[in-house]
Amino acid sequence: MGKGGSSDCCKGPGYASPLDAMRKGPRERLAYIPAVQPREDKPDYLMTVDLNPESKTYSQVIHRLPMPHKGDELHHSGWNACSSCHSDGNRSRSLLILPSVGSGRLYAVDTATDPKVPRIAKTAEPEDIQKATGLAYMHSSHCLGSGDIMVSAMGSPSGEGTGNFILFDQDLKVKGTWTEATTEYGYDFWYQPRHNVMVSSQWGKPAEFTKGFNPAEVPNAYGDTLTFWDWQARTITQQIKLAHGFVGAALSSNVIHFTKNASEKWETSVVVRQPWTKVEGWVLPEVPPLITDILISLDDHFLYFSNWLRGDLVQYDISDPANPKLASRIWLGGVVRAGSSIKVTGGLPDDTPELPVLPKVKGHELLGGPQMIQLSLDGKRLYVTNSLFSSWDKQFYPDMVKQGSYLLQIDVDNSDILAGDCSSDIWL
Repeated sequence: MGKGGSSDCCKGPGYASPLDAMRKGPRERLAYIPAVQPREDKPDYLMTVDLNPESKTYSQVIHRLPMPHKGDELHHSGWNACSSCHSDGNRSRSLLILPSVGSGRLYAVDTATDPKVPRIAKTAEPEDIQKATGLAYMHSSHCLGSGDIMVSAMGSPSGEGTGNFILFDQDLKVKGTWTEATTEYGYDFWYQPRHNVMVSSQWGKPAEFTKGFNPAEVPNAYGDTLTFWDWQARTITQQIKLAHGFVGAALSSNVIHFTKNASEKWETSVVVRQPWTKVEGWVLPEVPPLITDILISLDDHFLYFSNWLRGDLVQYDISDPANPKLASRIWLGGVVRAGSSIKVTGGLPDDTPELPVLPKVKGHELLGGPQMIQLSLDGKRLYVTNSLFSSWDKQFYPDMVKQGSYLLQIDVDNSDILAGDCSSDIWL
């Protein structure tokens, strides 16, 4: 999401600190949303959405940038530079980085020349990436303080599972892998040099999850491990099984808190347990909430996460990180809803004794479930999309695939406690 540039004229991109971002960050004016085409004969595209409430085109898609290839399956976007480069006045946040899970391609989109009409500036082709690294299935992108761009890879070109990280320069030239070590599976990652740590998670074997979700393959083709890395040495220091910061464990749908103990080892504890909903008339006898995205406010006061299958978006007060307290919940879709053909026999959240009645937004029924989320810097607006992964969308929400996805703005009222999230920035 476009959130503005440097906090003063003499520094690089982003902000000097989370507090600086909260106090000085301007209101967002535009959002850039990857749109994945369910039809194989059409390319994915990047939407530009007007978020300026004073604009005549507020809340509308004002531009679509089609990709030059089909079958990319665009996923977690990032920036070429962020607050990790704030001390370097020669850096600028000018390129939106778009990894492709399906093709293994990487795009850099110029959002600086004309922010409302972005254009593709550079491309790293899968053949070049695979030749240099042997890796494919690009997932998450983060900018580094060195000026490099790091992207997680989830497997080999043949679809076998292997997790590693690829370094690119600002021209998207492959520099090699970040480490010689690998994990069984790859997925998301985040780093924090202050603690000399990077943490990475796991999804599964691409040859399996790209076909859709098969519960029978969970024991053999899906990951359940959190990996801790020495950021400077680029080596694995610890791995923790999550029994399939905070981590949202997708399938179990528990929230896990991890922290350093007195021996400087990372340890975990489940701090939020979510029941599966007992149902009749669905593909399984129980619906897992299925956490698919999670974020923490800049002031570490609130935790937000989305339950893509159950359909609710949740806010927890984490003032006491070991004992989160439910603050709010809103239902935005999902398979658990009033009027559905699926019969619910038990397992709803304690604060939702009856099946939720979903609101219509501008006359539209909310299909799919809340998935990707991002909070404005001032913490007053939470943006939500509902598409997860094309084969999974088709499997669980075919009506959404036919009728299209949404971007919602959720107003957040936390009285005097307002702080956005830092999913676009890392502070050194």
